[in-house]
Amino acid sequence: MTILVTAASGHLGRLVVEALLDRGAAPADVVAAARDTSKLADLAARGIRTVELDYTRPETIAPALAGVDAMLLVSGTEFGERVAQHRNVIEAAKAAGVGKLAYTSGPKADTSELVLIPEHRGTEEVIAEVGVPAVILRNNWYTENYAQDVALAAETGVVAAATGEGRVASAPRRDYAEAAAVVLLEDGHVGEVYELGGDEPWTFAELAAAASEVLDRDVAFVDQTPAERVASLVGAGLDEGTAGFVAALDAGIARGDLADSDGTLARLIGRPTTPLADALRELAPGARAAA
Repeated sequence: MTILVTAASGHLGRLVVEALLDRGAAPADVVAAARDTSKLADLAARGIRTVELDYTRPETIAPALAGVDAMLLVSGTEFGERVAQHRNVIEAAKAAGVGKLAYTSGPKADTSELVLIPEHRGTEEVIAEVGVPAVILRNNWYTENYAQDVALAAETGVVAAATGEGRVASAPRRDYAEAAAVVLLEDGHVGEVYELGGDEPWTFAELAAAASEVLDRDVAFVDQTPAERVASLVGAGLDEGTAGFVAALDAGIARGDLADSDGTLARLIGRPTTPLADALRELAPGARAAA
């Protein structure tokens, strides 16, 4: 079975390729795709076929998908353009007869009001419209999203956000990558929608406590109002638009948009998800080594 991973030069895609190999896929059966194949030279040296695939250039997509049985469509990063870009890949997958397309969507994409979700919802609608056999991987937040917060906490002793007591069911990218590999390698899964998240959703007060543990210093959570959040981000150098976007994400967390986890991620990967403190320990500069 030939399995293709898009955006294989990115953080998640590369981890999915590694997870496929770790779970028994032969290098010759894995195809790593990216806009710039020079970034995949190390994978090519290991016997993995590398191909150019640019979501914005349909002429690169059909050749890349020739002979592919299953594939992972990693959501793009060009916000505002992603649904149209994803459609290019989805329609090409249908035309190529791909038997399983897995898509990295967002949590509760069919109902969530979170600012980042509409393009995921739109992509899921395109998948249904086109009729390609698919499995939807609704990934919650990556714990790596908070590396900068921990780095700042190392300097300031503060984690600041306008999230209140809202929880985040995060997990590190490698956990989600392993789930994607499982879905791609195993028979079945087509037609499923998996809500994926960490086993123990945490509050930002708990994020501060975990940062205290890994940094070996006191870290406090400062719960800001939305206006205070925007002002502090602008004061730190962000433009008003970006600051407002971050504050909107915080508002979604405060509403509980990222709080749910039913254990599906752990069941797919066959182990508990990586605890918050363990994941932060790998990210944090100067963190204490694990005992």
